[in-house]
Amino acid sequence: MSSLPFADTPPASQGAGLSTPAFSPLYQQIKGLILQSLQQGEWKPGESIPSEMELAARFRVSQGTVRKAIDELAAENLVIRRQGKGTFVATHAEQHVQYRFLKLLPDTGDASVEGPAQRTVIECRRVRASADISRALALRSGDSVMQAKRILSFAGVPTILEDIWLPGHAFKGLTSEQMANYQGPTYAMFEIDFGVRMVRAEEKIRAVLPDGDQAQLLKVTTATPLLSVERIAYTYNDVPMELRRGLYRTDTHHYRNELS
Repeated sequence: MSSLPFADTPPASQGAGLSTPAFSPLYQQIKGLILQSLQQGEWKPGESIPSEMELAARFRVSQGTVRKAIDELAAENLVIRRQGKGTFVATHAEQHVQYRFLKLLPDTGDASVEGPAQRTVIECRRVRASADISRALALRSGDSVMQAKRILSFAGVPTILEDIWLPGHAFKGLTSEQMANYQGPTYAMFEIDFGVRMVRAEEKIRAVLPDGDQAQLLKVTTATPLLSVERIAYTYNDVPMELRRGLYRTDTHHYRNELS
């Protein structure tokens, strides 16, 4: 990561009445450089990043400017501050963030109490992306993607049916056994085995009825209302890396979201 000859004041205008380029605040520029290093893998998930003092020296800016950049990264769950230990790259392997993207909770408690889902992977194969998959993942039509279908069960009850698409170039070699046998969260496996960290997601939610095959896999009737959740998950710098379409049973679970 290169250093920048920044000062902590923006460049002065070149003359009254003349249009000048729009400059982003200095801390935003530092945030962008840290994001670039995260994306390039300079610091891996779970690893510590340099101290504020070290980053300030590297970028030739004040420690306060670096602190403000890291504050934003922490607010976006990209890094985690640990009192007396430093700042670490956030990871889905950590217990308190494992369920950040899992919004379906049991009516009787939270997901951590219920325990991890039992996974049944129906298929995992390399296919050519259709037009809608390509658009969602910012690929060219016909590019290769890894497509997986699986069922997530809780206490032996099939609860979520998911179809997942991942860019083929980033997830080359992904297998059904790998998806089924990994003991931790799937997003943690993506980090460890493929170097891809999902940092945020967008979802579309609607109520639907299942078709015959879907109803059979979830052990419900075709008259059972389900929650359809379409998610696009992004890595650093808003690069889409996963399209996930899930059907959720809500007879013993509910979809919970926190608004702020």
